[in-house]
Amino acid sequence: MGNRFLENFMDWYVIANYICLIIGLYFFLQLPKAQRKNKKFWLPFLILNFTVFYESMGLFTLTYTPFTRYINELLGNIEFPRYNLWVFNIANTLIATALYLFLIRSWISPTKKQYLTLMIYGFIIIGIVFQLTGIEPLYLDQPMLFAIAANLILVACGIYYLQMMTDPFYLEVNPKRLLSFWQVTILLFTYSLTYIYSVSLIYLYNLNPELANHLGNLNRILGILKLFILILIIASPRLTHLFDQEPYS
Repeated sequence: MGNRFLENFMDWYVIANYICLIIGLYFFLQLPKAQRKNKKFWLPFLILNFTVFYESMGLFTLTYTPFTRYINELLGNIEFPRYNLWVFNIANTLIATALYLFLIRSWISPTKKQYLTLMIYGFIIIGIVFQLTGIEPLYLDQPMLFAIAANLILVACGIYYLQMMTDPFYLEVNPKRLLSFWQVTILLFTYSLTYIYSVSLIYLYNLNPELANHLGNLNRILGILKLFILILIIASPRLTHLFDQEPYS
């Protein structure tokens, strides 16, 4: 296990995740106590920590197969005991999507927050129903649930962009100086690419494995960019010369 874990740990994506966590932790601890209690800062920090946690959990379950086999047996998966898709189905598809929807909601005007609230809690209920009823087994790929998650993110991004073009407060600022604009844009590209990649994964690997690998690496790069923007949000009090205050933060 040791050599395999070390080999997986030395992957550039894993190292980049931990570097992002260390930098994010540094800037978060530099914030005054009052700002650390502000949702504007603790929510991005929570997402950053949770992302690194579930990526590490994925690495652990990929390496330490006895634990993975035990969880799969509890889930009724005897055929594929080394599968660790359940980690990402719960953490990435369900929880991380909800957290990013909460993040987008924090940048939406009070008159439109109700739409995001309905989307978030509706998605959580749907996710719980999917897991309890076994509509899609937790230990296998869950394309229907991920499609719902991706589409909700895309709708939330659309609400943000529509607000940017119509809301008086957003019309007064340069969108390129808003970290919310960059985070929403990265989310839009990430979930669009991930959706296409997940739906066509098997077909792509059979037809053009090199293209499939490139798309997978591009998805990982976008994942790091998401974390990088989260770090910038946490460090934004030090970057007032580069970025403006969010209109509704």
